[in-house]
Amino acid sequence: MSISFKPATRENVGLLIGLVGASGSGKTFTAMRLATGISQGKPFAVIDTENRRALHYADTFKFDHAELHAPFRPEAYIDSIRAADAAGYPVIVVDSMSHSWAGDGGVLDWQEEELTRMAGDDWKKREACKMAAWIKPKLSHKKMVQALLQVRAHVIMCFRAEQKIEMVRVDGKTVIQAKHSLTGLDGWIPVCDKTLPFELTTSILFTPDKPGIPVPIKLQEQHKALFPLDKVVDESSGERIAEWAKGGAPKPVASISVEKQEVELISPEQAVYIGDLLTGRADIRSELIEKFGSVAKIPAKHYAKVVDVIKEKTGNV
Repeated sequence: MSISFKPATRENVGLLIGLVGASGSGKTFTAMRLATGISQGKPFAVIDTENRRALHYADTFKFDHAELHAPFRPEAYIDSIRAADAAGYPVIVVDSMSHSWAGDGGVLDWQEEELTRMAGDDWKKREACKMAAWIKPKLSHKKMVQALLQVRAHVIMCFRAEQKIEMVRVDGKTVIQAKHSLTGLDGWIPVCDKTLPFELTTSILFTPDKPGIPVPIKLQEQHKALFPLDKVVDESSGERIAEWAKGGAPKPVASISVEKQEVELISPEQAVYIGDLLTGRADIRSELIEKFGSVAKIPAKHYAKVVDVIKEKTGNV
């Protein structure tokens, strides 16, 4: 066997991005903004396991939608992702990836099914077969992760997070505290295999008290400048990491504080409300996008005026 080497250059690097958060942390909204920036305004694909909740953003972002139903086997996920990749979408958003682990028919359910098949209701036998029951589901999950590495499109995966506590001994006393984990903060733990966030290009946690503000789980040195920890992850974040993935030098981050950015831009809830008002009015939506770049970028100080104008044009007063 012969092998040859050539100078290493960074070009067309596929991105696997994990966004982790509880309800209200802004992970889905952030995924849409990030995908919009990476795709440079082109339609992206959304694989929705959350009972069509991604469609709440249909009037705010430009994407094509597909539902994924139970059983949430890892194979079903990779088949859906491969279909979107084959269709040529530049970015694929999966919301939520957590169902492949803890959803109906996911890895945890599959292990229980295997255990019941092997041991039935014999609890002594079940204890003996517990490890063997993990073989098929864990192998399937491993194949899913390996398949993700072969996808040409950039993939953004949303994961749910649950707040966990633990009891520890401190100075001879039992104390209840937020669970410590390499993949969490203040007890917020991703609902997935514990190693998966570290298999991705970058993984970020969001908390309900600071929606859209990144807390790194995995953020390598070359990506730290792309996701400043004091700024909301938005379309410009997607533009920067897309430029990095292509091999170029990303544009420097504008010097804007979190407080200023939060004051200047409308909230996710306000963006969704405007999107609802724009249902069936692509003409007005196009005017807003031409003026502000996207609905999500409307300055907060213009929110009331924009709503009034939309209502006046649509007769919804």
